[in-house]
Amino acid sequence: MSAMNRRVIAALMALASVVHSVHGQSPMPYGGDVAMRPGIGLTSDDQVPEIPGEVLSQLPPGCTTTWSGRPSSAQLMMPQVAPQAAGGAAPAAVDPYTAASNSAGRAVHMIHGSYRYDAASVPDNSIRAQLAAAHRMAQLEKDDPLAPTDDPLSLGGDDDPLGGLGPRNRRSRGGGGEKGADAPKAKKTPDPHEALWAEDCYPSAATCAKCHPKHYEDWRASSHAYAGISPMFQVFEQLISELSQGTVGYFCVRCHMPVATQMKSIERSTTILDAPVVIREGITCIACHRVNEMYNKVNGARRVEPGDIHAPVYGNVGGAGVNQAIAEKDKHKLKLSPDDKGPGQAMHLEGRFFEPLSRSEFCMPCHQVAVHPGIALEVVWNQYRNSPAWKNGVSCQDCHMGHTPGKAYGYSCEPIAELAGKPFGPPRKFSNHNFWGPNYSIAHPGVFPHNPKADRWSPREWLSFDWRAGWGTEDFERSIRGVQGMHFPPPWDDADDRRDARKIIDSNLKRAVEKRDSGIATLSAAVRLDGPHLKSQPRVNKPLNFKIHVHNGSDGHNLPTASLGAQPQQWLNVTLIDPFGRIVWETGYLDSNGDLAELMSEDVANGKIRPDYQLFNLQTKFLITNVKGPDREFPLPVNVDVDQIPFLRPGNVPFSVLNHPPFIRMEAHSIPPDGVKTASYRIPADAFRQPGTYRISARFRARLEPPYFMRLCKSTPEMIRRMNEQIMDIAPQTTEIFVR
Repeated sequence: MSAMNRRVIAALMALASVVHSVHGQSPMPYGGDVAMRPGIGLTSDDQVPEIPGEVLSQLPPGCTTTWSGRPSSAQLMMPQVAPQAAGGAAPAAVDPYTAASNSAGRAVHMIHGSYRYDAASVPDNSIRAQLAAAHRMAQLEKDDPLAPTDDPLSLGGDDDPLGGLGPRNRRSRGGGGEKGADAPKAKKTPDPHEALWAEDCYPSAATCAKCHPKHYEDWRASSHAYAGISPMFQVFEQLISELSQGTVGYFCVRCHMPVATQMKSIERSTTILDAPVVIREGITCIACHRVNEMYNKVNGARRVEPGDIHAPVYGNVGGAGVNQAIAEKDKHKLKLSPDDKGPGQAMHLEGRFFEPLSRSEFCMPCHQVAVHPGIALEVVWNQYRNSPAWKNGVSCQDCHMGHTPGKAYGYSCEPIAELAGKPFGPPRKFSNHNFWGPNYSIAHPGVFPHNPKADRWSPREWLSFDWRAGWGTEDFERSIRGVQGMHFPPPWDDADDRRDARKIIDSNLKRAVEKRDSGIATLSAAVRLDGPHLKSQPRVNKPLNFKIHVHNGSDGHNLPTASLGAQPQQWLNVTLIDPFGRIVWETGYLDSNGDLAELMSEDVANGKIRPDYQLFNLQTKFLITNVKGPDREFPLPVNVDVDQIPFLRPGNVPFSVLNHPPFIRMEAHSIPPDGVKTASYRIPADAFRQPGTYRISARFRARLEPPYFMRLCKSTPEMIRRMNEQIMDIAPQTTEIFVR
């Protein structure tokens, strides 16, 4: 490369740096210091190294970039839970999609939602092969940022998708040999004082649990506790960082892991598996009770006051109870200073009244969020602000922290602390920290719900524990007793450890089921189906038209609401069952991947199943503008058609002109508070072949993310399986009709 060319490249990169600094889009580590990355944030003082020829040949025409000769950062990795096969090896791990197959060779039918297939007929890795071939729509060019790696499930290592906050080390597309591969990075040695320093500045929820066990038990399975450890959040945040070339910065983390944004020792590339406990706890206790300023629409940018366990906390009742406990410190064996040694409970020295904590506005910073160029990913605050609940003085806390899921029926009344194992203080208003909502976990049950007893093993060790295979159960341990050549990954090579771990798994699974049940109760408090309303008398060989009215019984916000960036799906599944018990017509069915039979279904695109033209789906979707032709659906608010290397920057066209951000918009289908939408259906004539009693069955279904979006984010088969097998069914009903 000539000296002239090098000077031109340096000038262009300096100009790019100025543009990024003006818009505030330079990538930031969680600690807040500017992180230098190849091709981003260069200044005129930086030296631009020459691009090797083998790399330059792989770049698109007219594209230049800097070259560092090393991988960008650590890559997300899959769990390695595949022991060797029989004959001297450990029991084979359960395949996520053929887990019900059995050695007897009998046909076993897997049921995920509404679809079923013969597990014995599914060859090994068939679903893996389908996922590896998924999203051809994203494969625009070989070097397109959307183009998947060789296998979207081979994330490059032996860890779970929880294990990566930084950009992946993409395999070089250059030639073979050392020049065509990324050079390995030296593993960073963890600071042995890091956990202690984190606890001294940001106490974990497990520390608070010693005096507030009931609050902790509610919280540990909540959506707030799940916000950071969620494997879906981890892969989603990774993907949008890659597609936006890092310009999304730490936007998502500000809400999901607020403490991580303040710990400068935690780099962007640090896996959450190795992060301090308080970061894995996501929206932990201090994320709310160590905030002493009122924030508005700040997209999650709130400051958590640092301090050890003795530092002040903020609540809505003041500090009278704290003062009483301190006055009786010897009676309750309290430790009021780090210098207090010996047995006893450490506690905070002040409880300060913070009035905004009782108001809905306190929830606003993370529940009304817009990402550049102006797409609102969280919209619940604006919906609530215009709702009947707001006008009637009902707060977010009344429905989501009260006694009854989703309803403002008041609060329970009980002591809010325990000292020396006994309730302390008079009974008073008790805010439920389940934070009622229609959510459930797809994380490994050894990692979530949070459980102090699980800290005996590291998150990495938990991810190698095959809970689906029954490790640690009496039946499993009895079945392998005396079998020669059985091997388990450490530390699970000890049967007693497996049994102890199983007790934690069972406890966590029970708590996760309780959380999911509360999610069903929350949705059931809002959803009501009215129908079917027939337009005519059913007759043989005649079509039948009917309607079902879907009511949103919540007066606080739309149905669905909350995080539209995750694109939660809520839809109607309606079937017609003939006199012999056979389903002869259906809408709202799922394909072999668990997707609804619409535009994003691979089976529909490949002609394997028919499209569901009568689908009633309340999912809000993103639309991006093509260079030519109409808008098209896309799973993320990043326009890759107009700009092949898209940056998330403020829009340069006023919203008053377009009524939405340039080149991106959202297509909403939700039902407003106390509103209703009508689903109209037509059953074809060939479904009524003979007279008799038929049944029209309907149910409202909900899940957190669609499988096509999970595959785009390179989720593992186990993640997709757990998403599908926990679909929530609301308001199921059956109506008999007589066909003449």
